[in-house]
Amino acid sequence: MKKFLLIGCLILITACQPATAAQDPTPSFFPTSTLPPSPIPATFTPEPTSTPTPSPTPFPRLFTNEFDSSLEGWVILQAGNEVIPDIKNENGTLVLQMDSVHTWLYALYGAQDYSNVRVDTQFTNRALTPSSAGLICRYSEEDGWFEYNVSSDGKYNVLYGRWLSVGIPEYLPIVDGTSRDIQPSGTTQKIGLACLDTTLLLYINDTLLRQVDVSRYELTEGKVGVSASSYENTPIVVGLDWVTVSEP
Repeated sequence: MKKFLLIGCLILITACQPATAAQDPTPSFFPTSTLPPSPIPATFTPEPTSTPTPSPTPFPRLFTNEFDSSLEGWVILQAGNEVIPDIKNENGTLVLQMDSVHTWLYALYGAQDYSNVRVDTQFTNRALTPSSAGLICRYSEEDGWFEYNVSSDGKYNVLYGRWLSVGIPEYLPIVDGTSRDIQPSGTTQKIGLACLDTTLLLYINDTLLRQVDVSRYELTEGKVGVSASSYENTPIVVGLDWVTVSEP
């Protein structure tokens, strides 16, 4: 399963950051703004027939993303090493391919923060090598995040992750176990994670697997997302058919 101390993190895609956004003095894993800037007002009076430039449409709060378009609004982080993975949309599927061992990818929805929320995804481990897919809630760059992982060998765990410094994450195990409901590689399956006050609800194939008390960590809100991990063997190819963010 996942090692509890990793060195190395690389921002691969910051789809929700404008190209001209100002950079903070301290490196940040998230852009300072998740929406495109509003158009700069004109310094002259427009002609009566001019059509005003519309304001940008905010990113949705509750949605289903079937990955049939761009990853606008999402940020992809990598931990473990700096070998760039292959990330692409393929026939309505977000494909995460890792050809390096001990690599962890995070696709985080950077446009909104959530307190109580549920995240679901349907995925397939397309390779036969051991790997895991997971869900993230209450991600905060400063305070940490909750991570629910399901492995192709029938195991699962919940971790509390946090950045010790830029590029150095730490993972603290909260719970782990095994379940017969977790399917092997090559099988399409669904997982769900609900963050409700001080409790995490873990789902596998629409079945409630476990309830976890996380009151001691005092995480109240943050971003949501999905993850994929490689272990000792490669390649790893995880295909995500869709992600749904909804009320818990």
